[in-house]
Order: sequence, then C-alpha cells, then structure tokens
Amino acid sequence: MLVLVAPGQGAQTPGFLTPWLDLPGAADRIAAWSDAIGLDLAHYGTRADADEIRDTAVAQPLLVAAGLLSAAALDASPSVVAGHSVGEITAASIAGVIEAEAALRFVRTRGLGMAEAAAVTETGMAALLGGDPAVTVPHLEKLGLTPANVNGGGQIVAAGTAAQIAALEADKPEGVRRVVALKVAGAFHTHHMAPAVEKLRAAVGDLTVSDPTVTYVSNADGHTVATGTEVIARLVGQVANPVRWDLCMETFQELGVTALVELSPGGTLTGLAKRALPGVKTLALKTPDDLDAARALISEHAGA
Repeated sequence: MLVLVAPGQGAQTPGFLTPWLDLPGAADRIAAWSDAIGLDLAHYGTRADADEIRDTAVAQPLLVAAGLLSAAALDASPSVVAGHSVGEITAASIAGVIEAEAALRFVRTRGLGMAEAAAVTETGMAALLGGDPAVTVPHLEKLGLTPANVNGGGQIVAAGTAAQIAALEADKPEGVRRVVALKVAGAFHTHHMAPAVEKLRAAVGDLTVSDPTVTYVSNADGHTVATGTEVIARLVGQVANPVRWDLCMETFQELGVTALVELSPGGTLTGLAKRALPGVKTLALKTPDDLDAARALISEHAGA
C-alpha cells in the first residue's frame, strides 16, 4: 500500500525547481499557475536566493506547485495521501478535493494571510533536540509556548513570541539537549495565526469542492477524512492549530502502508518515516532523476 506525502515550509532550497522545469509541459504548467496567482514561480524556484524563498507568501505557493508538478510527473495512483502543514493543500489536490489551479489560489491566500499575521507581533519557532514529549509539552505550555509541530520520534517544534522563545532557550525542558531557533517569519500553527484563518474562511466560498478519491489523512489529528467539505474546513483551521504528523504516521501503520514516497522537494518526511515507520520503504523525490526509482517502488507495493 502506497502513501504519497507532501512536505511543508522549510523544505525549499534555492534552485530546487530547476530540473523539474525540463520535463515536458512543466514550464507551461508553472507559467499558467504563476499567471493565476500573480507570482513568478519559475523565478522563485530557479533563480531566487534563500532569503527570497523564505518569505512565507512565496514559500507556500512554491511548495504546493512543486509538489503538484512532481506528482503529475510520477503519475501514480496512491492508496493514501497526506501533507505536512501547507503540504496538506497539495495532498487535497492530489486526492481530487480541489483542482490544481484552485489549490494554488488557495495557498496564495494562505501565505499572504500568514505573512500579515506574523507581522503583528514578533514571534518565531524553535526545534527541540532530544527530550521526552511527556516532559517537554507541559514545560512548553508553562512558558506560554505551543507545541506547533509534533513530528514523531520525539521531534517537537515550539512556537510563540520572541520573548517566550528566549525563555525556552534559557530554561530547556529536562532531557532536551538544544533549542534551535528556526528561520521562519512567525509562530505558525498557533493562535497568532488567527487573522489568517479568517482570510481563508472567507476564501473557501469560491472553491469547487469534491470528496477525496483516495484515503486522505489529516495532520490535525491523524484521522482519515471522507468528505471534501471536512477536508477544506480542516485546511482552514490547521493554520492556527498544531501539526500532528506523529499521529499521521500512526495512521499509516494502522492502514497497512508499506511504501512512502515524498513529493518534491522531498527529504524531510522520509527522514521522519525512517525513524518512526520501520519496515516501510521510503523514497524522496528530490529531482526527476528519482522518478524511475519511485515508479519501481510503487510497482512493487501497489498491490500490497
């Protein structure tokens, strides 16, 4: 059984889209999406530097475009789809909930809304290395921080104000070796993103929504979601709520997933899966050179 997963913000690197644009029809597709959302995706995916693509309003559409482009090139029929944070929009499109161009319009609104919300208060995020979640989470809550990403294997990303992040660095939870501040624009997946939720809620009225054609796993709680309206409601709400990727991986196990392919720019989620899903074959689509290996893996596991 195959699961296709789409990475979230932070997976992008300068120039990562360049080799994908050499595929037949890829440049035209990116150009059409760029026109639809008023953002030059080809520029940001090929020539922009790290600082330019760190901008939330740029990074999010770029990641969804890359995920959808690599999914089209792979042309696979997964049994299960899921995405980490903004990757859920990619997953929703692959599952047939919304069309590709609608997904790009939606994520453009999301990115702009989250960038505006992040500008209100100086906030940030920090990864905690080591520690036990049972100890770490109460400690974060005591400091007023949110465990914004619970990624499995003990990996937690905290989010809150700059002062709260500084307090965390000075007062680490027991067992945590290091607190590493992340280069992001704000405290994503916390109450600080509430204004972005309202912008997205206003935007969903323009969407044509269908029920998912494959099993869709939500990172709100790891549950499968059977209706398109519920998928969209969760996409709106997850902007201000934690990502529970650990629960998604538990669901993959319960569903009997045997292979996991991560869409471009792959690497982050396959790394988590290697630690949390022993026995599950994994492959990250980093460049089109990985497509043949991915197809071979899918062929081996499609009927599992």
